[in-house]
Amino acid sequence: MTIWTDLAGIGFRLDYVDAGGTRTRALIAGEGQDIIALHGTSGHLEAFSRNIVPHVRAGYRIHAIDALGHGYTDKPNEPYEVYKYGEHVLRYMDAQGIEQAHLMGESLGGWTSGWLAINHPDRVRSIQLIAAGGTKADPAVMQRIKESTTKAVTSDDIDLTRKRLHLLMFDPERNVSEELVEIRHAIYHAPDFVRNIANLLSLQEMDVRQRNLLHPEDLAKIRTPTLIVWGTNNPFGGVAEATAMHENIAGSQLEIFNECGHWPQHEHAGRFNVLSIAFLNGNGAA
Repeated sequence: MTIWTDLAGIGFRLDYVDAGGTRTRALIAGEGQDIIALHGTSGHLEAFSRNIVPHVRAGYRIHAIDALGHGYTDKPNEPYEVYKYGEHVLRYMDAQGIEQAHLMGESLGGWTSGWLAINHPDRVRSIQLIAAGGTKADPAVMQRIKESTTKAVTSDDIDLTRKRLHLLMFDPERNVSEELVEIRHAIYHAPDFVRNIANLLSLQEMDVRQRNLLHPEDLAKIRTPTLIVWGTNNPFGGVAEATAMHENIAGSQLEIFNECGHWPQHEHAGRFNVLSIAFLNGNGAA
């Protein structure tokens, strides 16, 4: 399977959208209520290639976008804090004429989704927190992310990019294709990406991370329908982290995936897609 075969059978466009002055790469497909898919730190929209077709066929329009400073989206020279990621999503929605959207956020994307649900609930129909970051500051995890990403970006050794992707998966041999490695390697070595890597990793600095964390009292403000998905083998946080989110977000739904790392939507796409669509349909959508 390749990303092309993942996307077979539907129409889609890969476009650049002017999100309030930020040139933003987006893969857009389908008709219906809007879903915005938000990837994790140093990721890109291909993280959702296995999820687009099922959601389109279920009656949704999905936008997988490269986040601020990521992929082929613009990279302003400033530290990327969570509110800036959130404001970029709002500007993208404004540019596309989207009043409200469902947010499907993995890792950093989940963190951004939570921030938007707390600070701009009128723009958010529902959120999916997939191995979401933003509720803890573990120095060991932060250092691992910073070191593995920086090494892969500052060296031309493609094996370091491969190792960075393998870190995310329970079964990398099955879920990290050479196509995915080559896409990420090309992104990692674009001159503007290299130039801004410190800005992209700023949330792995303790002082920056601390002022961006979502605390229990913040999560308790979320009134948006919430689905939490977590892998038992997530290398960046244990199941207890997901359980704590579930306990703090009233009415949330928690689903634990066994034999799963940091990309449940990719590693167990079949189960995830069924679960996600049922969650969306059950919350007044479609």
